[in-house]
Amino acid sequence: MLAEGLELGRRRDQVVPGLDLVRAAVDALSSYRLICVDEFELDDPGDTMLISRLLGQLVAAGVGLAATSNTLPDKLGEGRFQATDFLREIQALAAHFDVRRIDGPDYRHRGLPTAPEPWPERVEQTAADRPGASCDHFVDLHGHLAELHPSKYGALLDGVETVGITDIRPLTDENVALRMVVLADRMYDRNLPLLAGGVPLDQLFSADMLKGGYRTKYLRALSRLIALSREADHAAS
Repeated sequence: MLAEGLELGRRRDQVVPGLDLVRAAVDALSSYRLICVDEFELDDPGDTMLISRLLGQLVAAGVGLAATSNTLPDKLGEGRFQATDFLREIQALAAHFDVRRIDGPDYRHRGLPTAPEPWPERVEQTAADRPGASCDHFVDLHGHLAELHPSKYGALLDGVETVGITDIRPLTDENVALRMVVLADRMYDRNLPLLAGGVPLDQLFSADMLKGGYRTKYLRALSRLIALSREADHAAS
């Protein structure tokens, strides 16, 4: 909900044009009594500047906020960008929240589920035989994602009932990997079975990526993509 309509800047000097959209978002959301945000995190300076302004104005309008996160409010952005340069904005965000810890083992620490075997050369044929199925080469797909703002990824899936991706390869570029995380979330929101060809899905993100600042995002994406791939296998059986 919070991301709807926001074209988030990537540097301080790119933020100003998005402020009109922040005002539009405040107008649209200020009538709510409570806004809940799952998996709250800051991934770059543009997010930090605009979300700080947006949430501050919503709180001033009397809207309550609740969020889940694996990161304490005053630690948002650490390991993702030079968060110390944005301490004012991060501290302003943190001031809106009281922390309620839910202790216990993170289910993602159980280890990745085993990915099903990739579909062989049947991906294109199977997609062609399924009404509403898409089919894209992996490189073409993430090249197209790079041309769009992530808020537009959901629209790519309108009318799609099954997603086919051929020649999936291990990722080495973190920007590409994060785009795939957003696409995986949008696919999972719609419960779209995935016909996956190429390397097994549990090899999609490198070992270094799975130990870095975006670890939880990558593990969530893998869990979701593997579940959607199993859904496709189940439908074919």
